[in-house]
Amino acid sequence: MRPLGGGLARCGAGLLAGLLVGVAAVAVHPWWWGLLLAVAASSATLLALPRGVARVAYAAAWGIVVALAATPRPAGGYAVAGDLAGYLMILWAVLMIVVATATVSRATSRVDRAHSGK
Repeated sequence: MRPLGGGLARCGAGLLAGLLVGVAAVAVHPWWWGLLLAVAASSATLLALPRGVARVAYAAAWGIVVALAATPRPAGGYAVAGDLAGYLMILWAVLMIVVATATVSRATSRVDRAHSGK
């Protein structure tokens, strides 16, 4: 049995990375080069993280940052506007969450490992 601390540390690291990369992506996405940089950096970070809780936490935090930036503020305006770059950011957030959840490793039990030789 693995200690719980390792999973919590990976989750915390994934959340922190998602928040930082998400805020940076939202900040630079209005420029064409910024959108490319945001997508490339976000995707590279997602794929560099190990499968499991770190990857899911990263994608969730990144998606939450984009979602919060796309909601209207009381003073008016959006950080992620309803233009092509904004819609691509929202689409990329959903795609990253799908990829993160689809690539979670399936935990095998001892019975599954014993019967895998058949």
